[in-house]
Amino acid sequence: MDSDSQKPGTARSGLSGFISFRAMIITAVYTVIISLSLVLAYLLRFDFTFSHLDNFDILSVLPYVILIKLAFLAAFGQYKGLLSFFHIPDIIKIFWAMTLSAAVIMVASQLERHTFVPRGVILGDYIISIIIFSLLRLGMRVYRERMMQDSDTGKHAKRVVIIGAGDIGTSLAADLLARKNLGIIPVLFLDDDPKKWGRQILGLEVLPLESNIETIVHGKNIDRAIIAIANVPGTKIAKITTAFRKIGIETSIVPSYHDLASGRARVSNLREIDIEDILGRDPIKLDSNAIDKMLLGKTVMVTGAGGSIGRELCRQVASKSPALLVMVEQSEVQLFQIEQEMIECEYGSIIKPLVGSVGDEKRMDNIVRRYEPDIIFHAAAHKHVPMMESQPSEALKNNTLGTWTLASVASRNRVKKFVLISTDKAINPTNVMGASKRLAEKVIQAMQRRPENTTQFVAVRFGNVLGSSGSVIPTFKRQIANGGPVTVTHPEVTRYFMTIPEAVGLVLQCGAQAHGGEIFVLDMGKPVKIIDLARQMIRLSGFNPDTDMPIKIIGLRPGEKLYEELQHKNESLVKTAHPRIFGFVSDPPTFEEMKKFTDTIRSSADKKSVNELKKLISTAVPEYKPQFYD
Repeated sequence: MDSDSQKPGTARSGLSGFISFRAMIITAVYTVIISLSLVLAYLLRFDFTFSHLDNFDILSVLPYVILIKLAFLAAFGQYKGLLSFFHIPDIIKIFWAMTLSAAVIMVASQLERHTFVPRGVILGDYIISIIIFSLLRLGMRVYRERMMQDSDTGKHAKRVVIIGAGDIGTSLAADLLARKNLGIIPVLFLDDDPKKWGRQILGLEVLPLESNIETIVHGKNIDRAIIAIANVPGTKIAKITTAFRKIGIETSIVPSYHDLASGRARVSNLREIDIEDILGRDPIKLDSNAIDKMLLGKTVMVTGAGGSIGRELCRQVASKSPALLVMVEQSEVQLFQIEQEMIECEYGSIIKPLVGSVGDEKRMDNIVRRYEPDIIFHAAAHKHVPMMESQPSEALKNNTLGTWTLASVASRNRVKKFVLISTDKAINPTNVMGASKRLAEKVIQAMQRRPENTTQFVAVRFGNVLGSSGSVIPTFKRQIANGGPVTVTHPEVTRYFMTIPEAVGLVLQCGAQAHGGEIFVLDMGKPVKIIDLARQMIRLSGFNPDTDMPIKIIGLRPGEKLYEELQHKNESLVKTAHPRIFGFVSDPPTFEEMKKFTDTIRSSADKKSVNELKKLISTAVPEYKPQFYD
């Protein structure tokens, strides 16, 4: 046998040897504690005299007590855990191990008179054991936190004020106090809850958030502020950040509540305030039970899995314990990236990454037949407005024909639900991208009326997504990093924005409440002026807009319009079961009409000119206002 083949066995034997040695050390320590506890309990019970040894042979009883307690300590995981990591759950486990041990010893002493243990000794031993085991674990934690940290860290540590004394804020403070090697020392809480003012949490005082920040900062020598509030509104983040910036204090924020809940981040993974935080809207309350029921134990397929929306769909779907998550993506690089992320999040056992184009009917049919998805989220699309404006054939082939192909495969194979990711640019479109997505909506409405169809087809419209690869924000960040200018197409252009998790939460909610044929849209709040967005990003970067960093107006690009709309003239807006989700009612095309039109696109997409294709689109989307090239 060669040396390489021997390495795994050697590693396993080394690991098992280490585990055995560790178990022996722990057993020895536990045995000493158990013995000491029993002797102390005896001495306390009999006033530190040995006159009752004739009635109680401690040496004959001790082996039974040791075996019983070691067995329960092992049963409650006190051999597996790292002893220097000690928290409330460990106290609970020690409590139950000692409680059950005491109960067994009590019963055994009553049944076996020769191993009789006085009840007072059992009670004393029970209390002393809990105390000693807890003090041992606590002492090891203190040693790890205090004695094993870099002694020079504290000299250069930053003193921080934590905004928010709730669960996340206190968890952050506890984490920072325990991990001094991070070089961050919490010294104060600021909170807007009057019930907490003047009190202490973890030894840190809680003061009003609206108090004189400048006085507090200078009095406590604060170097940095950290926002640690769950689901904090963007307006509040902007107000806090502005107040601290005025006095020269940088502000950080904990990861989003969604990232904390999904396990992708911990509270001490601080990051800088970003424009997504300031523009983030109040979170939507979703019907988690309905979403769980839709996804739990099901096979789910996501197309465009490597895109911004597709990735977040994969994250949120995987967290709902599906039986299988089929991730379909045309770009192998993007597919590899989301595959690695899923594996790192320990979802590797339920994912199936597949390279494929939604326009390839044979490939899609093979995937659907083989994996039999219960629900398909169709996020694959070309979304770049100016780029698609000059090559409508690609927008039509991918966005419209790709949707027709995948929806046909889903309907023929009786997939239960099909959710199309649409856009607010499909409403009264002025560009090819929006018109091609409007055609995709018509496709799924027509497919709902396909003879013998049993699939529930639904579309979800939403606005621009904060942080997506195609949004304006990455462009602004790059321009600011390069020293400007920041380019804005028009001083009056406005857009609706939402965060990626919010958009995907909407998609899942709509899928859960869909019955078939609906077009849903979120109440997207107030639109944001792009020039105001640019100014906010410049300020976040530490510059003053127009003076330190110029803003340049470059004019609307092909296909762009000043503002986005919520519905077109032939649609009626209706309420749904969710207060933040609305539905549109319109006359859907027949299956035969859309089949005829898609056949026309298929035969002419690569033959007709740009203007001819735009004219063709307008015959099926009357509200489309094409911009023709000379």
